[in-house]
Amino acid sequence: MTGGPRAVRPDPHRPRESDAAARAAHERDALLATAVRKALGSTDAYGGMVYLRSRDRRSLVLCTIAGVPLSIISAFRRVAAAGPLPVAVSYRTGRTVTLSDSEDTMRRFPQLAVGMPYDFASACVPVTRGEERYGVLSVLWAASDEGVPEGARRHLRSVANRLAAGLAALEADGHPVEPNGDTAVVELVSATPPSTRVGLFDWNVATGALSVDDQFCEIFGLDPVEFDGRAATLTTRIAPSDLPEFRAAARAALDRGRMLAARVRVLDQEGRPFPVELWGRVPEGGGPGTRTHLVGAVLDTRTGTAAAAAVERLRDGVFSLDPDGRITYANRSVELLLRTRREDLVGHHPWEALPWLSDPVYENRYRAAMLSQQPTAFLAARPPDDWFAFSLYPDAHGVTGRVVAAEPPPGAAEPPSEPPPGARTGVGGMYHLLQLASALTEAVTVREVCRAVADEILPAFGGQELAIYAVRDKHLHLISQSGYPDGFLDRFEGTPIGARVPGAEALSTGTPIFFESVHELAAAYPGIALDEMRAWAFLPLIASGHPVGSCIIGFDEARAFTVEERGLLTALGGFIAQALERARLYDAEFALARGLQQALLPHRLPRMDGIRIAARYLPGTQGMEIGGDWYDAIVTGRDLTLVIGDVEGHNVGAAATMGQLRSAVRAFTTGGHPPDEVLVRTNELLLDLDPGLLASSCLIRLTPSDGSALIARAGHLPPVLRHPGGRTEALYVAGGPLLGVDHRSEYPVTELRLARGSLLALYTDGLVEDPAVGIDEGVDRLRVALAHASGAADPEEEGLDRLAERLLHEVGSTHRVDDVALLLTAYG
Repeated sequence: MTGGPRAVRPDPHRPRESDAAARAAHERDALLATAVRKALGSTDAYGGMVYLRSRDRRSLVLCTIAGVPLSIISAFRRVAAAGPLPVAVSYRTGRTVTLSDSEDTMRRFPQLAVGMPYDFASACVPVTRGEERYGVLSVLWAASDEGVPEGARRHLRSVANRLAAGLAALEADGHPVEPNGDTAVVELVSATPPSTRVGLFDWNVATGALSVDDQFCEIFGLDPVEFDGRAATLTTRIAPSDLPEFRAAARAALDRGRMLAARVRVLDQEGRPFPVELWGRVPEGGGPGTRTHLVGAVLDTRTGTAAAAAVERLRDGVFSLDPDGRITYANRSVELLLRTRREDLVGHHPWEALPWLSDPVYENRYRAAMLSQQPTAFLAARPPDDWFAFSLYPDAHGVTGRVVAAEPPPGAAEPPSEPPPGARTGVGGMYHLLQLASALTEAVTVREVCRAVADEILPAFGGQELAIYAVRDKHLHLISQSGYPDGFLDRFEGTPIGARVPGAEALSTGTPIFFESVHELAAAYPGIALDEMRAWAFLPLIASGHPVGSCIIGFDEARAFTVEERGLLTALGGFIAQALERARLYDAEFALARGLQQALLPHRLPRMDGIRIAARYLPGTQGMEIGGDWYDAIVTGRDLTLVIGDVEGHNVGAAATMGQLRSAVRAFTTGGHPPDEVLVRTNELLLDLDPGLLASSCLIRLTPSDGSALIARAGHLPPVLRHPGGRTEALYVAGGPLLGVDHRSEYPVTELRLARGSLLALYTDGLVEDPAVGIDEGVDRLRVALAHASGAADPEEEGLDRLAERLLHEVGSTHRVDDVALLLTAYG
C-alpha cells in the first residue's frame, strides 16, 4: 500500500550501481519465488506468501504471493511487526504458528478472523538465520479435519531455512534484502494439459530447408528423429485441397513481411484433417525482393476449440473468473439468461458489470470460495422478479461458475432496486477497516490507544511518522508521537484550533487533508516547517460531533492516495477519535479505581530474620488494574502467616469484597486464631455480607525458629514448595470448599516442616490458567519453572523480585484473562 519510489535523476559523476542493485533485487525475487513454489509443492498447500521486514523494522511487507488472489490479501500487504496477527507473532517469537480452521483462528487471532472471515488452515514459519530475522513464509490449505498436514511443518522449516541462507548471502555481499517494490505474483503451473499446442519453425523458402522443434513435428505427425528438414516433406501432411492456400499465404508473407493466422488443415495419423493456424514473419534485415526466409509458429487449438464449442452448446450459463475475480469467459447461455452481452462482462468483476450483484455479500461468496477452496452456491435476484442460482467451483487458478434460472426462496421479499453507480463499498476495504479498528477496541487507556495507532495502523499504511494531538482549552496538545526528529514538534505545541496549519484546519473543518508531495504542502502552507517526509495525511479526530484532536501520518516517499486509502484513513480517524474519547473517560475513572486497589493491597511486606518475601499483582483485564486477588504477610509474635486469596470478578465490587476479606483475615489472624479457624470465621463473614461472590484462600502459618508450618486451604490451588536441593512439589494437602458456600464448612490443617533454603510459592489461578491446557498442567508448569530457576536456593544471589518476574513471564499465559497474585517466601 506504499507509493512507488521517487524518480531520481542519475548523477553522471557517481559510479554506476543500478545494474548490481537490479541483479541483486532479481536474485532476491528469484529466491522468494523458488521458496514459495517449493513450499507449495512439498506440502500440498494451495497458496503461499513471503513477508520480508521493512527498512524501519516496524512492518512486514508482502513481497511474493502464489495461488492466492492479491486483491483478497490486499488488506494484509503490510502487517505491523508488533501486531497480534500470526505472521507478526511468528516473526517476533521465531516460532511456527499454525491454525487448523476458522474456529481456531477466531479463538487465537480474532483480528485475522475479522479481516479474513473464511475457513482455511495456515502455517507461518519464520525466515531466520542465527539472530537475524528476515521475514515469514506463510502457506494456506483448504480447511479439513486434518488441519495442517502431518509433516508440513518440517518441510516448511527446511524451505524457510534455505531461503534465509540465500538472503543472508545477499546481505553479506552488501545488498539489502528489504522490499523495494510491488508484490510479485508467482504463476503456478496448471495441473491440466494446455488446450493449445504451439510448434516453432524456421523456413528458408528459397532452398526449401525447414528447421522445426519437436512440438511442430508432433502437430504434423512427423517423427522428429526421421524428419529430413525439407518443406516438401511437410506438405505431404497438409490436406491436398489446402496446399494452394498454404503456398499463397507463404508468398504473401514474404511480400508483406509477415503472415497472420493462415488457416490450413493437417492430416492426423488416420488421415482425418484438423485445422491449425500458421503465424510467421520475415526476420529483420530483408528488404522487399530479397525476402526468402520465414520464422514463426503453428497453433493447434483443437482441444480448446472443442471445449469451447461443447460449453457453448450447454443450456446452463457457464463462466470463468480469474483469481482476482474478473470474468474471462462466458458462454452464450450467460448472455441469454442475464440479458447482457459477453463483451460487457469479460474483463470485469460480476459485481461491477451487473449492478444487481453489487451487494457485498456476492463478492464475499467469491472470496470465500477462493480462500476456502470449497465450492459455494447462492441465490441472487434481478429486479423486478428474476431469480438465479449461482454455483462457484474454485481452484488456485480461478473459478468456474454456473448460473441457471431459479424459483424465489420461500418468503422472499421483492428484490430491492439497483443501487446508484458508485454506491458500492469494496469488501476488501470494509474488512481492512474492521481489522484495523478491532485493534482500537482492545485499547482501554489513552496510552494504549496511541500505541495501537503507532504499532498497527501506522505500519499498515506504510507511514514513518505519527503525531496525535488532543484538544484542551481550545488548543492542540501533543499526547503521542513516533518517528519525528527530536524537538521538531515543539513549535506546534499549544497551537490554537483555529490556527492556519493543516492539523488545526483539518480539525476545524472536519475534513481530512492529504498532501501527496512536498510541493503540494509547501504551496498550500508557505513557510511551514518540514522534515524528511514526502507525503502526509492530516486526519480530524471528531467524536459525537465535538473535536477530540488531530492525527498526522507522514510518509517518506511521495505517494498518490487512492480513493480507497482516503476512505479508510478518514473512517479510521473516526474510530481513533471514539477510542480516545472513551479512553479519556476511562483514565479519569481509573485514577479512582487505582487508588482503591493500592489502598487494599499491602503497602509493604514485613521483614523477619531468616525470611525474605516478594509479591506481585497483575490485573486480569487489559488496562484494568483492579480485581479480587490479594496477598498478605502477617507477623504475630514469633510466627508469620502467609495469605493468598481470590474473589471472583474483575471490578470494583470484587475489589471491595476482597478488601473486606483481607481485613477479616488479618483481624482473625492477629487475634491468635489458628489457620483453620481463621478460614471458618472468614467464611461466615462472607456469607453474612452476602455480596453474591465466592472466594478461595490459602493460609500458611510459619514458625521461622524451627521451620514448622500449618497449612489450611479453602478451595484454593496448592502451594508449590522448592526444597533446598532443587526438588519441587505441589502441596496437594487436604482442604475445604470455597468461602461463601456453606456456614458448616470446615477447613482441615496440614502440618509441614521446612528445611532452611526452602522456597514457598503461593499464587492465584490467573498465573497457571491457560485455555490450551488443564489447570493441573499449569500447576506443574509452575513447579518445573521453580525447579529450574537458577539461584532460587540462594535468593540473595538472584533476588526474589527477579525470580517473581521470571515466573510471571515463563509460566503466565499470553492470553491471560484473570488476575494474578504471586507471593514468594524464602526460608533460611
